[in-house]
Amino acid sequence: MDKDRAVREETIGLPDAEAESFVVESFDADVLEAEMSDAQEQERIRKRRERINRMKREKERRLRLQRICRIALPAAVVVIALGVGSLVHVMSAKGADKPEQQKGGETVSGGEPEAQSSKQLAGEDARTRTQMDAIGDIAGQSMRAALKTADQTRQSEQNVRSEQNGQSGKSEQNVHGGQNKQDEQREQDGRDEGNNALAAAASARLYAARTTAQTAAPPEEVNSKYAVFIDLDTGDILAQRDYRTVISPASMTKVLTVLVAAEHVTDLDDTFTMTTDITDYSYSNDCSSVGFAVGETVTVRDLFYGTILPSGGDAAVALATYAAGSHEAFVEMMNEKAEALGLSDTAHFTNCVGLYDENHHCTVYDMAMIMEAALDNELCREVLNAHTYTTSATEAHPEGILISNWFLRRIEDKDTGGEVVCAKTGYVKESDSCAVSYGVDRSGRGYVCATAGAHSSWRCIYDHVALYKRYAQE
Repeated sequence: MDKDRAVREETIGLPDAEAESFVVESFDADVLEAEMSDAQEQERIRKRRERINRMKREKERRLRLQRICRIALPAAVVVIALGVGSLVHVMSAKGADKPEQQKGGETVSGGEPEAQSSKQLAGEDARTRTQMDAIGDIAGQSMRAALKTADQTRQSEQNVRSEQNGQSGKSEQNVHGGQNKQDEQREQDGRDEGNNALAAAASARLYAARTTAQTAAPPEEVNSKYAVFIDLDTGDILAQRDYRTVISPASMTKVLTVLVAAEHVTDLDDTFTMTTDITDYSYSNDCSSVGFAVGETVTVRDLFYGTILPSGGDAAVALATYAAGSHEAFVEMMNEKAEALGLSDTAHFTNCVGLYDENHHCTVYDMAMIMEAALDNELCREVLNAHTYTTSATEAHPEGILISNWFLRRIEDKDTGGEVVCAKTGYVKESDSCAVSYGVDRSGRGYVCATAGAHSSWRCIYDHVALYKRYAQE
């Protein structure tokens, strides 16, 4: 209304033709501005669809791998057992038939002449090769059957997608035709993954640690109610205190948040615009925050660092929304990851921030395993290792926002017998101050430490110092 009044006022005193032309030009400018806004909105929608489709393809790939492993791994175990059994049988037969050594030209106990013995050994070798060839044929048949099943599964999924695409209409195909071609190309590029499924399953790393006869209770100076300290080189738990008790992990949760996001994000320079829903969620739940403003457009890289260094609830929810399309969908991915890590018996998550919920829980052992998995991800390790970071310059923050990992900055000058390299803290009143960290001793040997139940943030830091100093030395 005010803009229309301004246009009318600017036409006062102009000839009728000029006034009409001025009004038309103003109307055209408004239409052009609206069209540009619509185009930007369509571009944002397109990018979000790409992310969601990429997430769906990754989930389908994991399901295919699981189906292949369920079929092929039992067959491989049977084949290996048959091979070992046959080899043992053949070697036993060789030992029984081999003549004993001779002394002074006479056989000590009755053995066959040397020539006949050689023929027997040659025959046994031939039979051994035949048996091993047969085992190889069985293994090959098992592999081909598994891969055939994988191909049939992929073909079935492609048929379903083709039917869905056929029902979407020609206009939709024209709009998204280029994107569909890119999706098909990515699927073609990933087709070899099914053929390498067994190798991937065999090389997949399992995250686990065990207590031993040498596992000790933490020293009395450690105030935390729950603790675990693990030697990553051996997988031995060097010290523990109620490490299998379920707790609320608070903001240690965000280690899993960045791990899951890192596995689904490809462009760290892509951008995300903060919404009122995200900032309100962070504010209403009294979360720590980076300080992003509503409408501020930041990079995905900023969201990763903002999630960990200041434990930003605004950054965490934004990162989850970017990676999965919604916070709720991302939480499902978090629980799928916990299950893949073998932690689902005690670990379950309801949000990506670490807010207390009776269904949001894990153990300090679970958190140590999540940290170990994050260390194997280059992006996560880089973010968890950063002491400070400055976010990208925006209109709302022309010089960016300087953020810090205060745990790392406070512990860096303490005597730990080495160096604490990565860390994430947390606090909720139900589990008090907690933290998970990764450190190395003077020789470079790595350790993971997770604690909860300290009465203050500084006490939590000193608990980690005490554990590293006691156990992380040669």
